Amino acid sequence: MRAIVLGAGGQLGSELARVLGQGSGFTHDQVSVVDPDAVDAILSSLRPALVFNCAAYNAVDRAESEKDLAFAVNAEGPSNLARACARHHIRLVHFSTNFVFDGTLDRPYVESDEPAPLSVYGASKLAGEQRVLDAQPAALVIRTSALFGDKGSAIKGGSFPDRILSRAGGGEPLRVVADQKVNPTYVGELAPVALELGESGLEGLVHIVAAGCAGWDELARAVLAEFHIATGVEGVSSAELGAPAPRPPNGCLASARVAPMGPWREGLHDWAVRRAAATRP
Repeated sequence: MRAIVLGAGGQLGSELARVLGQGSGFTHDQVSVVDPDAVDAILSSLRPALVFNCAAYNAVDRAESEKDLAFAVNAEGPSNLARACARHHIRLVHFSTNFVFDGTLDRPYVESDEPAPLSVYGASKLAGEQRVLDAQPAALVIRTSALFGDKGSAIKGGSFPDRILSRAGGGEPLRVVADQKVNPTYVGELAPVALELGESGLEGLVHIVAAGCAGWDELARAVLAEFHIATGVEGVSSAELGAPAPRPPNGCLASARVAPMGPWREGLHDWAVRRAAATRP
């Protein structure tokens, strides 16, 4: 099945493009989802059977002051793509986030739970989900959580594990939020699962995350342990950090539709092994 990836410059998009092979990935500079003519042109030219949309505005804090841009990329862009895919009879897989929930439940969120985003970013991603499924009800929308990969998020200065290692290497004190729980999910394990589900014909909303939840401080300590770095991590509250955008305190997802991936610590270990091999002289 011929598949292409839009938003192939990011963590997940680059991994999907690597798995699919040369010529499958297109970055924002090559095809912008906010340009309906460009979207239609590439679909008309390549005629793929399957499109993965990884294009996203994910500067969570900046979105609070850049609402129009966040909604343009995260809501209008997916709408453009879904409508074009529907016209060309192409299946769409779109990626969303745990930030569509407010994080007040005392258990992981499943697909049937009611979204209630706290931030502009979360609201823009929820609008994107809705517009995709309105335009193409047979599309697959995959919500996931706390992604990290071999290629970090450029807008965030690299993946979370890479940023922790960089700060530890520079001797910076590590103060990491402890009251937000997530499923740390390695894109190297998510990508093949997303490809399998995309080809399976599964429709609607589904949650795909690594098994298990952790605070960001716990994840930071696990990253350092993988590289035998003894730097301490101080767990702090969200209020102490004072980020502009509120985050869901419970950002953990589970699925009533599919089995979870492996435990998050296994994904982190696999990432660490690949990172060590890539940086070895």
